[in-house]
Amino acid sequence: MRFAAGPVADATGNWVDTIAPSWLRPYLRLSRLDRPIGSWLLLIPCWWSSALAAVAAHARGPSPWHIVLFFIGAFAMRGAGCTWNDIVDRDLDGAVERTASRPIPSGQVSVVRAALFLLLQALIGFAVLITFNAFTIGLGIASLAIVAVYPFMKRITYWPQIVLGLAFSWGALMGWAAAFARLDLPAVLLYAGSISWVIGYDTIYAHQDREDDALIGIKSTALLFGARTKPMLALFYTFAVLLISAAGVAAGAGLFFKLGLLAFAAHLVWQIARLDIADPDNCLKVFKSDRDAGLILFAGLLLDAAFRI
Repeated sequence: MRFAAGPVADATGNWVDTIAPSWLRPYLRLSRLDRPIGSWLLLIPCWWSSALAAVAAHARGPSPWHIVLFFIGAFAMRGAGCTWNDIVDRDLDGAVERTASRPIPSGQVSVVRAALFLLLQALIGFAVLITFNAFTIGLGIASLAIVAVYPFMKRITYWPQIVLGLAFSWGALMGWAAAFARLDLPAVLLYAGSISWVIGYDTIYAHQDREDDALIGIKSTALLFGARTKPMLALFYTFAVLLISAAGVAAGAGLFFKLGLLAFAAHLVWQIARLDIADPDNCLKVFKSDRDAGLILFAGLLLDAAFRI
């Protein structure tokens, strides 16, 4: 079946649908620029790490140039990752109502053209990466192995969210590496905390598709946890807060970091309280609110660097 070049089921009324040229829309949808929440969630650990490095270095803030470069790189590489995911999952996407109208399964973009578009996005990401020091370049290249295997994990394990966490949290290492050309304990703790955060929010996201996933054999923590989702979210979010707290202590962070972390934790508690796993619209809204949680913590780190107490 071929669909018209319209929006995907869970992304309507955005700028891609209303402003972008019609010939470009399928490619923008491949890169998820109609749904930038994933790009933000990939970016935020980069910004956390840059700001934490500034705190450790007793600087007044992270490098503005690094902040901009991570923004461009996160959007480019999330687009490349989503394009790769859609190429690998084209048959599975066609069997799920929410994803059947994506550009590849709907016939809007061929696999060959999608692969070429993936290459273009990867080249943009590489152009950003090579502006950093050699250690950071090598670290960024190493992340590609995780990105490459992620789409296959949902076929073999109920824990694909762990692999997503490894990939989406990589920025927690990158910001520190960009500042110091090495990795230290605060960055490793921040990375571990971010992984726990990702497992939590992607479990919420996966609840949108759990019935279709069960029918076609896709695995996820949403299916694994089921009715135990809220206590499991509480567990992983607690790990996230504790590990990020340890990262801040190891980096010498002060009052504003602690206040930001407290607000971040309160937001996660609010998410669990609000979540209704039987309502896909509710799951999507709660998932999207994780951008706000991440930016709250980033603001705390920025203030901690700017006003040392």
